[in-house]
Amino acid sequence: MRRLWPALAACSAMAFGQGMISHGVKPAAREKASGLPWRSKLTNIARQAGLTQPIVYGAERDVQYLAETSSGGIAMVDYDGDGWPDLFIVSGTRFGAAPAEATNRLYRNNRDGTFTDVTEKAGLRRTGWGQGVSVGDFDNDGHLDLFVTYWGENVLYRNNGNGTFSDVTAKVGLRPKAPEYPTWYSGSTFIDYDRDGRLDLFVATYTDYDLRRTPKPGANSFCNWKGVPTPCGPRGLRPGRHYLYHQRADGTFEDVSEKSGIASARQSFGFTAIGADLDDDGWPDILLACDSTPTLFFHNNHDGTFTEEGIERGLALNADGMEQAGMGVAVGDYNGDGVLDVFKTHFADDTQGLFQGLGKGQFADVAMKAGIAVETRYICWGVGLQDFDNDGWPDLLIVSGNVYPDTERDLPAYPYRMLPMLFRNLGNGRFEQLFEEGGPAIGERHSSRGTAFGDIDNDGDVDVVVWNRNEPPSLLRNDVTGGGHWLQLGLVGTKSNRAAIGAKATVEFDGRRQSQVVLSQSSFTSASDLRLHFGLGKSASAKVTVRWPSGATSTHPIQSVNRVVVLTEP
Repeated sequence: MRRLWPALAACSAMAFGQGMISHGVKPAAREKASGLPWRSKLTNIARQAGLTQPIVYGAERDVQYLAETSSGGIAMVDYDGDGWPDLFIVSGTRFGAAPAEATNRLYRNNRDGTFTDVTEKAGLRRTGWGQGVSVGDFDNDGHLDLFVTYWGENVLYRNNGNGTFSDVTAKVGLRPKAPEYPTWYSGSTFIDYDRDGRLDLFVATYTDYDLRRTPKPGANSFCNWKGVPTPCGPRGLRPGRHYLYHQRADGTFEDVSEKSGIASARQSFGFTAIGADLDDDGWPDILLACDSTPTLFFHNNHDGTFTEEGIERGLALNADGMEQAGMGVAVGDYNGDGVLDVFKTHFADDTQGLFQGLGKGQFADVAMKAGIAVETRYICWGVGLQDFDNDGWPDLLIVSGNVYPDTERDLPAYPYRMLPMLFRNLGNGRFEQLFEEGGPAIGERHSSRGTAFGDIDNDGDVDVVVWNRNEPPSLLRNDVTGGGHWLQLGLVGTKSNRAAIGAKATVEFDGRRQSQVVLSQSSFTSASDLRLHFGLGKSASAKVTVRWPSGATSTHPIQSVNRVVVLTEP
């Protein structure tokens, strides 16, 4: 079966005659609203919080190239270690003269609901075609570092621990020889794949993207959408290859892409990368959402090599056996069985993918059964599987935005700026979409991409930061009522990597379980706060079991909740 998907992809491309895959799926019928009270309200407070600078990315109109449209990296990261999440936002530029505001930005959390732009002071000003960001402490010094991917040269920023960062890309061996054609790097994730306590690095590519070889809108069947000329791709472009770097004991990295088996997957347009133990064997695997090609699942063979098993695991294709335009990924435990599930976002005229974990690394697409397929118009990107109302059941927030800024006139049903979607978890395996109940932010239209999740004001609920193309970011403050209890876990590795990337925490409360994993990247090429947030409903106590990246397991009874608990690996 593995050998069939390139042929399927070719058939789909000819059938739809476009660069982006779209299946023409109509929305499923909505069930009657549950009528249950919703205790969470999301409000965009970006302006009053000081997040006023636009995220520059490509032309406002008359866009010629796909590379101008598809960034979205954003990180919620406590870079100064004060216990309050800060924000790092990946930016792009424009062809021709770059605007002065075209730079990545670091915003320090002032602990009063506002942020200060400290980009210059931190040494992070950089103009280019940034794509995504992953977070980890690669040198185990207690300070979180940033890896930023580009269409061009990637950058590893070492956190100096004094409010500044240093570009150590070349020093640690992560600046390869310049390729023949410019590479569009996309997703990345730190991952300790050999469990030696040092973080390694996986880097995905979307395509090798050379403007000299890229046709203009309308030039061929891969340069239109629904009969309207659009930037070309990804079909019709050369698929990318992917990279794995092993960290040596001296802090430098070795390219092990070939000998690990990662480089053998060469027929995919990679986007968001996830490093997590998805088959529960104690070793971290790599999941890569891919645009218009099947999702890749690199199974860790425990010997330094990986085998791609996306189809065998039930993650590569949808329930109908079709490839989708994979954009963003969330990992969580939506049904409270202690087994990790995967949610994946897709292009317009298609369902989003909810892949239920069946155990032992097997998954099944249950989007239709779960009530997720009631909306198929939107082009969806960043996503979080988070408990927004603290009732003990993870909900879904998905942001959207058209990749083509110039098609709205001819295709008014697919506007450039789109709405976010909020789905509440009903606790019975099903979700229902909320509208006005979700708060004023759910009614705001943007062309959004990445999202990052975490408690920016330390008040015990999950807030959201959203990357908006050629606009300032959105900061969705969550205000929760109803008295639901909560617990946040900060994990510190000792034998494992210091940031505990890849650790899985299972919280038992009120007769049920809930599992989460510490991720270096998720959503859409973005990074959420490394602290894990659990809603506990009415339960005022819990038991936490952590399986650390080293393979060790520890158990921690928690008698006092509604607080942040820091757990250190024994």
